[in-house]
Amino acid sequence: MTFSILSVCTGNICRSPVAELILAERLARFPDVCVESAGTGALVGHDVPQPAQRLARTVGIDASAHRARQIDLAMIREADLIVGMSRDHRRLIVESLPGAMRRAFTLRELARIADVVEPELSTIIPSSGASTVEDGMRAAVALAAALRGTVPPPPSPEAFDIIDPYRRNDDVFAQSFDELAPAAARVAAFLATAATLTDPR
Repeated sequence: MTFSILSVCTGNICRSPVAELILAERLARFPDVCVESAGTGALVGHDVPQPAQRLARTVGIDASAHRARQIDLAMIREADLIVGMSRDHRRLIVESLPGAMRRAFTLRELARIADVVEPELSTIIPSSGASTVEDGMRAAVALAAALRGTVPPPPSPEAFDIIDPYRRNDDVFAQSFDELAPAAARVAAFLATAATLTDPR
């Protein structure tokens, strides 16, 4: 069964598609992982602005084919992991479907949790009974949700958010990318570690 990741921002043109593509590229060796993105107020059909495309290319990502789409309940319901670009996105997701709470994080929140809890994966994954890549990743998400309250918060809650660069200057696009790209890579590494504990590909 496919492990599905949903990346969410507001317009689905700046932050969430770049996060989607970084996650997809970093997890490409696992064929049963599907990464998509959507917006809570999507600019449906619009592409990724040129500043974001240029920054994505610096890490080997081509975002030119992306077209924005609006999030819906089916996407939330079907996702094994939902990463919002801000606390507002996470809140809207959980308000739409309270049952998604244990699968919904901000991207930077999950990256921060991963730094702390990843050493637990070598114990948790084998004891979870996970026998497939997808089950290993689900177990990792469950661990992150269970331990989220034990991870010390950042000095400022804004550190859970990625700044929205829409209609702003190149410096803000660069700041947004610098917040987003390492977090996406960290989350991908966390999931890949869980996967390789069940399937060492």
